[in-house]
Amino acid sequence: MRYINYLYFLLTFGTFVISPAARAQQQAKTSSGKEVWLFDDGTWYYADSVPLLGINPGFYPRLEIPKTGPKEKIITHTGFSLCYNEKHEQASWVAYELTKEETNKVYDRTDKFLPDPKVRSNTATDRDYKNSGYDRGHLAPASDMGWSAASMAESFYYSNMSPQEPGFNRGIWKRLEEQVRNWAIENGALYVVSGPVLTNGLPTIGPNKVSVPIYYYKVILDYTQPGIKGIGFIMPNFGSKDPLQPYVVSIDSVEQLTGIDFFPQLPDDEEALIEKTVCTKCWSWCGGTERELRQKQATASTQCTGTTKAGNRCRNNTLNANGFCHQHQLQAGGGAAPATDTYRAPTQKSSSTVQCSGTTKSGNRCRRMTTSASGRCYQH
Repeated sequence: MRYINYLYFLLTFGTFVISPAARAQQQAKTSSGKEVWLFDDGTWYYADSVPLLGINPGFYPRLEIPKTGPKEKIITHTGFSLCYNEKHEQASWVAYELTKEETNKVYDRTDKFLPDPKVRSNTATDRDYKNSGYDRGHLAPASDMGWSAASMAESFYYSNMSPQEPGFNRGIWKRLEEQVRNWAIENGALYVVSGPVLTNGLPTIGPNKVSVPIYYYKVILDYTQPGIKGIGFIMPNFGSKDPLQPYVVSIDSVEQLTGIDFFPQLPDDEEALIEKTVCTKCWSWCGGTERELRQKQATASTQCTGTTKAGNRCRNNTLNANGFCHQHQLQAGGGAAPATDTYRAPTQKSSSTVQCSGTTKSGNRCRRMTTSASGRCYQH
C-alpha cells in the first residue's frame, strides 16, 4: 500500500521536484564556452561565480523562523522552534540556528520520547509508532542539540518526530544531517529549517492517525560573509545510497512544494536572490564525515593556554591564533578569568550553563543557554 501511494505521488509531483525547471534555473553555455545560470526572471550569472558576495548582512533576530499564518502558533523550545500541524500530528516545520560551537556535543542522547507539553492539542505517543515499521525520525537532529541538557531532552518530544522509513532515517537523511553540521563548522553558523511535505491523502499510523510523509525537505541559509548562500533539499522517504547532490534544489522550489515562506525577515531583494539560486559549487562536498572533519581540524588546534578557576590549565583545544579558547578570551588580553569560567570537558556535564538574560525582539527572554560570564549568549 505504501508503495502504491508513493508511486501515485511520484507520478503526480515527482517531475516538479527533480526537474531543472523546478530549480528555477537552467544551465547553459555562451558562445565562448563559459557556463552560465539562466533564471525564469531573465537574469543570469556565470556558473563559476559566487553571486551573493555583494550582500552586506544585517541583523535579524530569529531569522530562521518561516512566515506563519494568523491561526498558526510558533512553539519555542531551548534549541529550536516549530509550527505544529494538528491534522497530521507532527510539525510542518522545525527551525533553529546551528553555530560551530553548538556542534560540540556535551550531552548524550536521552532516547526518552515524550509528548510535547507545549502542544495543547496533544502530540503523537509511543502507541502510534509501536509496530508501525517506521522510525521516530528527528526533524531537528538530536546531534545538533547536544550543547545543552534541555535542548537534547526537548529534541525527543514527539512534536519533533515524523514517521520515517528506517533506511531513510538511518541512511541518506542522517548523511544530510552530518553534512549540515560540517557546513556549520566550516561557515561558523547556519539557519536550518526541516520538515515533512504534508499533503492530503497521506497514509497514517497509530490511533492518532499520524501522517506518513512521502517527501521531506531541508533548507539551509549561510548568512555570513564572504560566501552568503542558501540551499534546499527534497528527498523521498526511502533509503538510498545516492550522493546528496542530486537532491539539491533551490529554496524557491521547496517553497513552491510546501507553501511555506522561508526567511521572510530578509530584505526582499536579498531573499529573492538567495532563494532562487542553486550553487552546489558554493558548498563543500568532500569534507568526509563529521568525525573526519573534526579530526582534520584537531591537527591544527592547540591546547588552550588559559587558566581555570581552580588554577589548572584549561584542557579545551582551540584554533584561535591567540591560543585561548572561547571561554578564556578575557585572559588573552591580560584580564582575570571570569568568575564563572570553569573547565568543562567536551563529554562532561556543566552546572555553569545558564539561560541567557537577553531580551528578544518580541520582548521575551532569550531561551538560549550560555556559559558566558556576562550571562548573555553570543546574539545578545
